[in-house]
Parts: sequence; structure tokens; C-alpha cells
Amino acid sequence: MSIIIDVGGLGPADIAAGPSALSELMASLHILAEPEHHPEAADWTARAAAVDPVLRDELAVFAPLWARFRCRLFYPRTLPVAAGLPEELAAVEDLPRTEFLGLVAPGVLGATSRPAPAAHELRPGTEAAEEYVRQCRRRSHSRGDLAAELVADPAAFRARLLAVLRAADSAFFADDWHTLRPALDEHTREVRRRLARSRPPVDVLTELLPTASRVGPGARIRLDKLQIDEVVVGRRPLVLVPSVRVWPHLVVKDEDPSCVVVQYAVVAAAPSGPGQLSLRALHDRLTALASPGRMELCRHLLGEPITTSELAARLGSTEPQVSRTLRQLREAGLVRSTRDGKLVRHRLATDVVRALGDDVLATVMR
Repeated sequence: MSIIIDVGGLGPADIAAGPSALSELMASLHILAEPEHHPEAADWTARAAAVDPVLRDELAVFAPLWARFRCRLFYPRTLPVAAGLPEELAAVEDLPRTEFLGLVAPGVLGATSRPAPAAHELRPGTEAAEEYVRQCRRRSHSRGDLAAELVADPAAFRARLLAVLRAADSAFFADDWHTLRPALDEHTREVRRRLARSRPPVDVLTELLPTASRVGPGARIRLDKLQIDEVVVGRRPLVLVPSVRVWPHLVVKDEDPSCVVVQYAVVAAAPSGPGQLSLRALHDRLTALASPGRMELCRHLLGEPITTSELAARLGSTEPQVSRTLRQLREAGLVRSTRDGKLVRHRLATDVVRALGDDVLATVMR
């Protein structure tokens, strides 16, 4: 499964890059809402979760907005990206009622086969609004309650949401953003340098975005995601939002006509520096370990570096057979081979095997 992004016709001037405090706050709130899905952020989560119980309850109320289907409200819609969270929240506060409803209503509903109704239909007492609330409630009671509040009084809903976001900023996010921002700014400068070298944007994006690969003719990029979709950027700007807290997710937002947004993980900026596997790489590693013969060979490689001939003697096999097995394991990243004079010694990549549990979770979540 994947998302294809067609960037045909885009030039460097059509691509904007920059960190967004509001988008990073949403990614942070997603981690707080689902900490068991983000073991890599356990230390940060423990610190951030030690907030006032009232704020914690309010964050739980609005959690559907930063679940798997991220609410479009939290992503840039104007260029350049606002300088900081106060400016981004002020822009949310100034949105016309219909625009606010149009951005938030799909986020409350989340990903379903039926889209949310148009914003002008979400008025109290209308059949469209009542069906929308029922649709949200079928997904969960929390979504249903949130939808009812949104329909009944969008202004009060917005004021409550903004108060929660500002409280979260004061409680933990402002300090975190102060720490994260410099690395994201440096990454943004590097993105702009690459684009300024007149290289095709499709090449730059393939290098930048985790799990990205070019596909077919033209300027199309495949992103390894749970959903299936094709996004044609067309004449809209493409906005790249680098992030630390979004890992391991990759978010593509195409709902708004103003621009297409891609929020992606800057692995080098993350404290633990985790990588991201493609679905194919994960499949190859799990398949390699699923064979009893390859698993037996791995057990011999765990204790010390071993030559091919020694492995063949231990396993009662031929050197060509062992060489083929080693090649399969090496191509999957599970074995490292080093030359020692005329000999080549092999050893199990224990760090790669140890990380497979987190890799499986991260790939499934993406």
C-alpha cells in the first residue's frame, strides 16, 4: 500500500519548506494520546504527561483531532509558514466560521469511506448535521460528543480548543520546541540549498522523504503508507514540514486547495536517531529469519566472527551453500562481513535483529 505524489510541472520555486510549531504540537499530542505506539519517545512522554489533570482531561477530549487521521487545521495554509505558535494560533482564531468548520469537521470524523458534509450544511437541526454526529458516534462516543459540540456552537468549540493548545504550550511544548527548533531550521536551510541547485524537485523529494522511491515515468514518488491514494500537486504549492515528533509517521494532506502538505520525520534531529525501513526491507528481514536453516546459521554468527569455511564445517554443508545463505542474510541487513587479510569473516548484526520489534511497529504505524 502506498501514496503516489505526482509533482510533475513543479519547479524549485513551487516548493516551500519550514518547520511549523502547530504541526509539531499536534505530533506531540498524538504521542501523548498513544504512548504505547511510540516507545522511542518514552522519556519525553513521561515528562510531558506530568501535566495538570484538568489539562490532561481536556487533551483527551480533543484527542480525535490528532489521531491517525490528522486534522487539517494543524497544518500550514498560507506561505511563508508563520514564525511561531502564537502566530499560528492567532491565524486559527481569525479563520471565518465556514473555513474553520471545513477544516475541523473531517478531523473529528476521522478516516472513513464517507466524507464529512460541506461546512455550510453543519447547522444545528439540519439532517446533514444530525447524520454527521451519528456517523462520528458510530466511530466512537468521544468523536460523537466532539461532533455534537462542534455543530452546536463552533465558536465555543474553537475557543475551548485554542485554550487547550495554549495550555499545552505553557505546560510542556514551549520548552520542547525551543530545543527542537534549531535542528529543524538547519534541516530547512539544507532543503532550500538543494532546491536552489536547480536539481529536479522529484530527485530532492526522493532523497528527503523517508521510504520514498521514484515510480514509473514522469515525476512521481511512492511513499510507503497504510492507505492507497494518488495526489496530483498540480498548480498548488507543495509545503514540506520537517518534524521530530511525527516519527515514524509520514503525513500527506491534500484536502485543502491552498497547498499540499507533507510532514515528515527528520531522523537526524531526533534524540535517538531511529531509522525507517521500507515495507520490502522489513519483509526481507522477517523472511530471512523465518527459515530454520538461516536461523541456525545466525546462531553460529552470534558469538564471534566466522569464516565461510568454518561455518560450512560446523553446519555440515558446502561452502557454496553457506555463501548463498550468507548473501541472503547480508542483503537483508542481518549479517556484516569484514575482510581480514585473505579471509572474510561474518557476524550477525545484533543491533538490526534487536531493532526488528520496533521496526515492525513503526512500519505498521506509518
